[in-house]
Amino acid sequence: RAVKREDPKGEEIGKYDISCLRALYLAGERADPDTVIWAQEKLGIPVYDHWWQTETGYTIVGNPAGLEALPVKVGSPTVPMPGYDVQILNEAGEPQPAGTLGSIAIKLPLPPGTLPTLWNAEDRFRKSYLTTYPGYYETGDAGRIDEDGYLYIMARTDDVINVAGHRLSTGAMEEVLAGHPDVAECAVIGVNDPLKGQAPMGFVCLSKGVDRPHAEIAAECQQRVRDQIGPVAAYKMTLVVDRLPKTRSGKILRATMVKLADAEPFKLPATIDDPAILDEIKSALQTIGYARDT
Repeated sequence: RAVKREDPKGEEIGKYDISCLRALYLAGERADPDTVIWAQEKLGIPVYDHWWQTETGYTIVGNPAGLEALPVKVGSPTVPMPGYDVQILNEAGEPQPAGTLGSIAIKLPLPPGTLPTLWNAEDRFRKSYLTTYPGYYETGDAGRIDEDGYLYIMARTDDVINVAGHRLSTGAMEEVLAGHPDVAECAVIGVNDPLKGQAPMGFVCLSKGVDRPHAEIAAECQQRVRDQIGPVAAYKMTLVVDRLPKTRSGKILRATMVKLADAEPFKLPATIDDPAILDEIKSALQTIGYARDT
């Protein structure tokens, strides 16, 4: 996304010999379809998303290109690897049918190579991963599985927001915003709302060279979400910012952004790449009269 933002037309690619490049693999942040399509078109090679966690030590869901590459479905890291029984559960821990948004869990036992415990913290290990859904490992991510068995990671479980009784994925809204031609990168969070419980708020970074009025872009973003997800999303707040707060490995610190927007105390993440970005986010929130001093 950073490369796409700086070089949206892919002009720098022609300056280098990339004939040895067979595929582009993506990890860390979920891959929004617009960026995947951009990379496929500019590089002319397959772009493979895949999903795993530090705790698993190996790919949970991916495309087994070394054996036989499966068709790429943009937005999905493809299918579970051997040893992983991945299921979508509702809040009661019941498996859900294809296409239903829910919590992503792995039916026990976990395959060899995954974490057997936490160092000197057996109780915390069970509480963190094995208690919410008995018989399953809780991944902390939310998503859905389609009719072909392809998994779609939509958000962290904490990022599935409740807007007037409707459970909505912030990841789905991010996909819509990322599809805007002027948006290079974005993040959507759920903030407290006295009427609806939670309301979505989007932060967008614009591609290099875009100099249109921010109010116009914000209005277009709002209309895109309304058209593609529906009025139920109640998406009305878009902030244009220069940068998003991230860890050094590139993951957006959405939970910290939520606390900042809701004026709740938070601990500065030890993994943050540039703490100054949080001040920039706070200033952006104050421009719409949202943020208060914490």
